[in-house]
Amino acid sequence: MGYRIGLRSVRMEAASEGAMPTSSPAVTPLARARNNTDALFELLGPDWLYDRPIPERHRIVFYLGHLEAFDWNLLREPLGLAAFHPSFDHLFAFGIDPPVGQSPQDQPSDWPRIGEVRAYNRRVREEIDAALGRAPEQLLHVAVEHRLMHAETFAYMLHNLPFQAKVQPERVAAPDGPRPNPSMIEIPAGTATLGRRRDDGFGWDNEFPEHTLAVPRFAIAKYKVTNRDYLRFVHEGAAPPHFWANRKGEWLYHGMFGERPLPLDWPVYVTQQEAAAYAAWAGKDLPTEAQFHRAAFGSPDGGERAYPWGGEPPDPARGNFDFANWDPVPVTATPAGDSAFGVSQLAGNGWEWTATKFAPFPGFERFPFYPGYSANFFDGSHYVMKGGSARTAAPLLRRSFRNWFRPDYPFVYAGFRVVDN
Repeated sequence: MGYRIGLRSVRMEAASEGAMPTSSPAVTPLARARNNTDALFELLGPDWLYDRPIPERHRIVFYLGHLEAFDWNLLREPLGLAAFHPSFDHLFAFGIDPPVGQSPQDQPSDWPRIGEVRAYNRRVREEIDAALGRAPEQLLHVAVEHRLMHAETFAYMLHNLPFQAKVQPERVAAPDGPRPNPSMIEIPAGTATLGRRRDDGFGWDNEFPEHTLAVPRFAIAKYKVTNRDYLRFVHEGAAPPHFWANRKGEWLYHGMFGERPLPLDWPVYVTQQEAAAYAAWAGKDLPTEAQFHRAAFGSPDGGERAYPWGGEPPDPARGNFDFANWDPVPVTATPAGDSAFGVSQLAGNGWEWTATKFAPFPGFERFPFYPGYSANFFDGSHYVMKGGSARTAAPLLRRSFRNWFRPDYPFVYAGFRVVDN
């Protein structure tokens, strides 16, 4: 998901929200999310923590401090805790989202020592955990999901480090599937429900309010565009995607922990600009956000589903998500996750670019405690993505969740499919 700037302020209005049930810190959702992000930092040797694998982002040391500073800045006032390191609270609060090619100019020596950052992190966790039972429920959801989003965006950074910088975890056999038979599926005219009701549990401010749109008939590809499909586009003169490498005339996929011959039946990961160019080359279009919803959650009888496959919660048989794998799987590998219309992998195995610019829904209201979370990106320069990748946490697979990135950002795990209008 697009990198979100840090909190500018935390206001006490949020303290009126109900408190999440208390439990042992070892089993809280926040503790589980911490375990997930801690494991990512453990993949790195200490010499790499001052590296900047994505030129437009902060150095890795920032993210080591940011996750705890975010929680602290979010929860300190509502929990009545006293600041103990204001300079770190500020230093690690704010991320950056510059256009591609505009790199920050700081040096490793401008950042604190790792030992100081880890000591700050320990103190933050100790103080928050001691008061966690008083935390407003809404703010706990924000803390957990912010960390889960970083568990994916930090994976983009890890992906761009040299292979020798990372400790490869134990390999898990990924599912396989037959070669796809490209086809277009007719989606009849109907309605799509976007967003969510304000009384229907947690969501980020851009997910509200729920509203219904009429969607004319269209046809959508059953499968995401594959590396095989995109290779034909490259042979006709298009530039290769960021995740490809050419060694002595052979195309390879640059994975998290090594290179391999280009997996032709995996979804291609590209920028939104590359996806739109391919669609135009193929004589088709990218789907709008509403078309994605109609294909993913609609059904021939006019009803709508919580997930493409139905109402059951996400599980490994339904798709490549929730940290199941480090890389994609074939586009035919998880038919149990098909939508009611028979469209495959609308959740997981790569976010899907849309033609829709990220903008507020009618009736949008900013979070009072995090006013810039979405509104700072309603600038016409970011596009909506839907669906999720292999590194997307299960809670973020909900129907209303919206992701967004700049159209030329090449590092995100995002593919696409095409439509005929």
